Amino acid sequence: MLRLERFKNIMSDLVKLIHDTAPSKAIKLMEVCGTHTVSIFRHGIKALLPKQISLISGPGCPVCVTSVNDIDAAIALSKMPEVILVTFGDMMHVPGSNRMSLHKARAYGARSEVVYSPRDALQIASDNSNSKVVFFATGFETTSPLIAATIEEAIERGVNNFYVYSAHKLVPPALRALLSSPDVKIDGFILPGHVSAIIGKAPYEFIASEFTKPGVITGFNSDEILMGIYMLLVQIAANDAQIQIQYSKVVRPEGNPKAVSMIEKYFDVCDAYWRGIGAIPSSGLNLKEKYSHFDAKKIFQIDVKSDTADSTACMCGDVLRGIKTPPECALFGKGCKPENPVGACMVSAEGSCAAYYRYGGATVG
Repeated sequence: MLRLERFKNIMSDLVKLIHDTAPSKAIKLMEVCGTHTVSIFRHGIKALLPKQISLISGPGCPVCVTSVNDIDAAIALSKMPEVILVTFGDMMHVPGSNRMSLHKARAYGARSEVVYSPRDALQIASDNSNSKVVFFATGFETTSPLIAATIEEAIERGVNNFYVYSAHKLVPPALRALLSSPDVKIDGFILPGHVSAIIGKAPYEFIASEFTKPGVITGFNSDEILMGIYMLLVQIAANDAQIQIQYSKVVRPEGNPKAVSMIEKYFDVCDAYWRGIGAIPSSGLNLKEKYSHFDAKKIFQIDVKSDTADSTACMCGDVLRGIKTPPECALFGKGCKPENPVGACMVSAEGSCAAYYRYGGATVG
């Protein structure tokens, strides 16, 4: 009871500090990470802030930004008779072109399995030596070292029927693309804790040095998010721009060099297509040529169209760029719901549309 009372006092103090420090003008702060989006809704943080502070969601949901083309490629792989396609659960329901998904394709006989880790995928390969097991690998810098470690284990164990379709993406280039867009107005960034635990703070420094916007790497508890917002407001009030770490219990300034070295050992940086946003230079990861015998894109003849867009009525792209909020989309809560998503932002539990729908109510706006 004493602990709870102390926590309430901390929260109350943080909210007061935020109100005392907030500028009189309207400002927009972007929470880049989908986990932050969900936590902000779950804890009712928006309601605690002064009205002039808007929190907008960013492109940090890996499910949401996986391109239609990559979804179609995964579906095509799952239909190949010799292939077992494995991936994380959220990816099963993401619509590709014509609103087909891996889940729907499975109903027509395609082979796909849900795993909780890349090592599970490797074990499926080990247990099914007569099949070719393709791991549909999505995610940001947090996930890619795990994929690299799994490939390394496959080499050590001599598993030769395991392949990776890499749809990995990198967060800092997406933030650069947002800041370079004239229609995106952001006054500060709540930066992702998990990704930053891998890459540290240096890859974000351009936000402050080139675009003079502050950023704070923040944890996911309510008090951590409020502290991150307060740290941003202090910088804005001082007309300062730095990259700071609130989440210092997990994130070191230098990140995790060992994990970064694993990424660099197995992957090359490449251009990537982000759903709803478009092509972003140097924002993806492909397997190095040395490991091309693991690369599903090179091993299998995948016949899909070039990148196609979401439904024309779907505003996921504007939502991911922080230009629109989910309730501003005509499909939100009507033709697009979690049980029947049109856009990717409604599919993932970390998607901003799904968070608005679950915690904000279908008629928020």
